[in-house]
Amino acid sequence: MYAVIETGGKQYRVELGTELEVELLDIEPGQEINLDRVLLVVDGDKSAVGQPVVADAAVSARVLRQIRGEKTISFKYRPKARRRVKKGNRQELTVLKITEVRLGSKSAAAEASEADAAAAAEREKVAKAAARQAAEDSALADKLKARKAAPVASEAAPKAKAAPKAKVAPAKAAAPAATAAPAKAAAGSSPAPKAKAKAAPKAAATDAPASEAASKRPARAK
Repeated sequence: MYAVIETGGKQYRVELGTELEVELLDIEPGQEINLDRVLLVVDGDKSAVGQPVVADAAVSARVLRQIRGEKTISFKYRPKARRRVKKGNRQELTVLKITEVRLGSKSAAAEASEADAAAAAEREKVAKAAARQAAEDSALADKLKARKAAPVASEAAPKAKAAPKAKVAPAKAAAPAATAAPAKAAAGSSPAPKAKAKAAPKAAATDAPASEAASKRPARAK
């Protein structure tokens, strides 16, 4: 629903929540004001045209603040007369916010509040549904984890029982090796005396020629 109003000699198209700047009004910021000159009201396919104003229509607004508009320049001159006039102006304005557009018994503010309440209820409903779905998803995830953990635990149990067998097997295999080691050591130690006996005559043979050579040398004269 929207309306066309007149204030300060100008016409404005407004609807609920519109902020507009109008000519200066003698009213303090924060107060409410009723704009009586409503020229047109349109609600969907229905419209009411005033002659010149709509009888059962009303537009309410709240004064936000008083401001000054942008500077405008007025420049006048007369050719061949050396006349130049330059003036500047900043218009005093009032900022309004539309709070109600009413046509007969129908109110735009009431419709907006009902729509907001319905939207809030819908959001709350969606939030509850999302929380419930999240709880169901977490419960399902926990069940799946428990099912996956059960086979892993059953596979780990036989491996733990088979571990002692693997430890005993190397001990049995090491026993023959330990018994065979002394036999090899005994076999290797027996040839040692023979080697020493054979080596003794060689040393004696080598020493004999040295003594004979010393006896054959002529004695030096003193």
